[in-house]
Amino acid sequence: MRNVSASRVEQFILVGFLTSPPFQHLLFVFFFAIYLLTLLENVFIITTVWLTPSLHRPMYFFLGHLSFLELWYINVTIPRLLGAFLTQDGRVSYIGCMTQLYFFIALACTECVLLAVMAYDRYLAICEPLRYPSFMPPSLATRLAAASWGSGFFSSMMKLLFISRLSYCGPNIINHFFCDISPLLNLTCSDKEQAELVDFLLALVMILLPLVAVVSSYAAIIVAILKIPTAQGRHKAFSTCTSHLAVVVIYYSSTLFTYARPRAMYTFNYNKVISVLYTVIVPFLNPAIYCLRNKEVKDAFKKTVLGRCHHPREVPD
Repeated sequence: MRNVSASRVEQFILVGFLTSPPFQHLLFVFFFAIYLLTLLENVFIITTVWLTPSLHRPMYFFLGHLSFLELWYINVTIPRLLGAFLTQDGRVSYIGCMTQLYFFIALACTECVLLAVMAYDRYLAICEPLRYPSFMPPSLATRLAAASWGSGFFSSMMKLLFISRLSYCGPNIINHFFCDISPLLNLTCSDKEQAELVDFLLALVMILLPLVAVVSSYAAIIVAILKIPTAQGRHKAFSTCTSHLAVVVIYYSSTLFTYARPRAMYTFNYNKVISVLYTVIVPFLNPAIYCLRNKEVKDAFKKTVLGRCHHPREVPD
């Protein structure tokens, strides 16, 4: 790998969205509203789970971790997006760009693994309801959550190790609103094949393997639900995992379309628009889906936060 560190770029310029000023102001108001709503949604979930003893179970333990991850995620990406609408000077230092990239990759990979863990938890709850407490004790739930965070941050460290070794000699203009893998690889003036290979292999491991676990878990869940003799029983069992299934479909459909093949996606002019989908819209929809479809969370919020009467739980885990 060619070393030209003497002429290394010290900062990058993020282009952001090049539109007319009135439209930029409109987009700023829209995304700022999404940002505030996403903050409120996730704080609502974390607070409700934390303050409600009846929700101190693995399912909601993982949900709390997912909401904390979404809070961190939007604070990595959306402030940069909002800044792109307020100023044309999208300068970011080399270290700042690599730091942002590290946390962005780490949180994205962590979410992939965490969603797979949540699918496995739903599999145990539906397919092994009598042995669920022994199969998923709090200690195992804690270890699985820690493994999700650890694998995500380790994967990001390995990717960044190879990307940061590349030399950037100019130009330093990134056609994006935040530091992402594909635009950085396209700016390097050194051999990037090794970094691209590592990125692709780790993307396979951190995206496709959890996806296989999710698909396998839900295949077993569907088989178990179809064996329930009554329609009411089938609906009751399936309702415990519809929120998670909806989140999985939204997240993986957007991630597989953009993140697994960053080099190919960068050739399209819609790269920034698609990035808005999985950095802004998906984090906004995830807690909204859990809040709207999970009766137990809504009832717990009414009792704990609003001080209203708590409705009896209808769908056991």
